[in-house]
Amino acid sequence: MKKVWFVTGTSTGFGHALAKELIDRGYPVAVTARQPEQIADLVEGHEQAIALALDVTNKKQVRDSVKKAVDQFGRIDVLVNNAGYGYFGAVEESDEEAVRKLFETNFWGLSDLTRTILPSMRKQRSGHIVNVSSIGGLTAFPTYGYYHATKFAVEGLSQSLAKEVEPLGIHVTLVEPGSFRTDWAGRSAVERTAVIDDYNETAGKGVKTIRERSGKQPGNPELAAKAIIRSVESENSPIHLLLGKDAVENARIQLDNLKKDLEAWEDVSTHLDYGDEGYWK
Repeated sequence: MKKVWFVTGTSTGFGHALAKELIDRGYPVAVTARQPEQIADLVEGHEQAIALALDVTNKKQVRDSVKKAVDQFGRIDVLVNNAGYGYFGAVEESDEEAVRKLFETNFWGLSDLTRTILPSMRKQRSGHIVNVSSIGGLTAFPTYGYYHATKFAVEGLSQSLAKEVEPLGIHVTLVEPGSFRTDWAGRSAVERTAVIDDYNETAGKGVKTIRERSGKQPGNPELAAKAIIRSVESENSPIHLLLGKDAVENARIQLDNLKKDLEAWEDVSTHLDYGDEGYWK
């Protein structure tokens, strides 16, 4: 029997590409979006696929959509937490209300949906949770401070969750894409409303660059969808699935920088126990 998938944020980008690939391969799948009419074409003519209304920040819709999927298919084997969007601006320029909404979708929506589906996966003693993070969940650049914060939170939650549920037969995979030709840097993203000139050469330049590159990124979402499916179907499914040459390159840079600081300051870091007072004299 093919695994039953539940995918959020399927109206555009990774979610849309993944939903289409799954449906084309004949997987039973619940595809979701805030406006289900936008994804009606995905499921049309495919009896094994259903389209559901889901705003991940709406707790009632979260529970209703999961119940409808289970009622339809009898189980959910793979949850893909893909819904999310970007926010561009220096930390000091960022609007707190907008940033809190960002966390509601990128982190708390993911958390709520995960917690809603986990009881059935525990009962099954099987399941796979795929959380779409970002290379921006492993490293950071100017312009994306609060977006990074949401994805670093997803990383921490997911890595802890993976250790909690592994004995129960449930797997967790973090998908960490680099630059892909999705709508992430286009209309989906939110931008600073205040501009501080002192950040023109850092965050300001970053906003300009990312907007200009939108639609020209090298990554192909359709190939990313294939990689995600392969990782889930693999007997050795990874906790970290980096997508794109730039993601791999930036992850290596982050590891090198961490190693550099660790080695340069190891002597200080390891002389902080009771009994080490003599080191500081």
